[in-house]
Amino acid sequence: MSSPLSYRKIFRLWLPLAATWLMMAVEGPFLAAVIARLDDPRVNLAAYGVALSFALIVEAPIIMILSASTALVRDRDSYLKLRNFTFTLNFVITLVMLVVLWRPVFDWIALDLVSLPLPVAELTRGALALLLPWPAAIGFRRFYQGLLIRRELTRRVALGTVIRVAGMGTTALLLYRYSVVPGALVGGAALAAGVVLESIGTRLMAVGLMGGYPVRSEDVLTYRRIVDFYFPLALTSIIALGVHPMVTFFVGGSRRALDSLAVLPVLFALTFIFRSVALSYQEVAIALLDGSRENFRKIATFAGTLALVATFGLVLTAFTPLSWIWFHHVSGLSEELSTFAIFPLRLFCIIPFFAVLLAFQRAILVFGRKTRPVTVATVLEVSGILAVLFVTIRTLDFLGVVAAVVALLLGRMCANAYLMYPAHRVLASTGALGRESTALGVEVRALSRSTRSHL
Repeated sequence: MSSPLSYRKIFRLWLPLAATWLMMAVEGPFLAAVIARLDDPRVNLAAYGVALSFALIVEAPIIMILSASTALVRDRDSYLKLRNFTFTLNFVITLVMLVVLWRPVFDWIALDLVSLPLPVAELTRGALALLLPWPAAIGFRRFYQGLLIRRELTRRVALGTVIRVAGMGTTALLLYRYSVVPGALVGGAALAAGVVLESIGTRLMAVGLMGGYPVRSEDVLTYRRIVDFYFPLALTSIIALGVHPMVTFFVGGSRRALDSLAVLPVLFALTFIFRSVALSYQEVAIALLDGSRENFRKIATFAGTLALVATFGLVLTAFTPLSWIWFHHVSGLSEELSTFAIFPLRLFCIIPFFAVLLAFQRAILVFGRKTRPVTVATVLEVSGILAVLFVTIRTLDFLGVVAAVVALLLGRMCANAYLMYPAHRVLASTGALGRESTALGVEVRALSRSTRSHL
């Protein structure tokens, strides 16, 4: 960027993306509330949560295409090459989804590996079949969303999400009111309908977007460079989202397993509302970082403010009657399950701070095109999660949901600690740190500086 940033500009670019993620965050609680009000809510909530976990792991390789599109598309040639790469990857993950749905493969995963009860497994397969178009539609719309973010058209991204939420909500309410479809299938159908409509709307809003770009710039993007850049990011998503079925596997063998499986989607949906500010900020930081010290400080200070506000909001919810209102009255959980969910929520309430920090660290590394440390950090995070799950469930006999949130929190902290040094090196190499470039962990201090001033 040729001139220093203003906080107003950062806010203007971030706000529509924050609204986008908040609207998506509403999907989980809304669908959980619908499912909880249909027949056999405990089994259907569990099946819906497991089906969503499977769909997320299949979707994982395409998720980071948003960051790639934001960072790599600089001319029409790079646009065409990354589009071809995206479409090829979409085709592959759809084939993978079909393989997972094939009865022998699905039964081996659901019954033999995860040890789901048979009623939960059958509902899970039905919901997963309805989610078949989900991964490719996600990849399609995230590619074009990256182009919109790069051109600072974030309001169009938000409009696409309005279409998604409207489509999802309408489908869920129609099935709830006029059908006898089980709740897990209502959730799968509603999610699929919403994201397909959003992908179509996003593509239409991106028509003519490449008109202002040159045909080819001096920095030619090759398919080899795309693979070298994107493979660590894709591997990161695969490993990270693979955590969900792994957590399901461990929780399925824990104490009060069915209650834990029923509560986890509702708990994660609530915390996602507060963690979404981190996800919404990552692409903004990628687009705005330019190596200058002044701009970096403003981007870091804005991130610190987000971390403070999001963490305070979740703490306030967890330690006041708002938690009961959310679980029992909004999400429709029974009194027993609502009480069951409050303690793990309180354990998990500081996760927004570490989510914002991770998003900021990743943005720095993607800006510097140093994506391999992101993968290493994710490996460390997942390894920590699995180790903590094994100890807490198999040795200490924790409740499944409590073991899950403790493991996820400690794993995230491991990833944050590892990324301090590589993120520092990228910033130091660009001169963004000025005289502070010898200080390890500068991004953490920059992130927390504004937090301390508020406190």
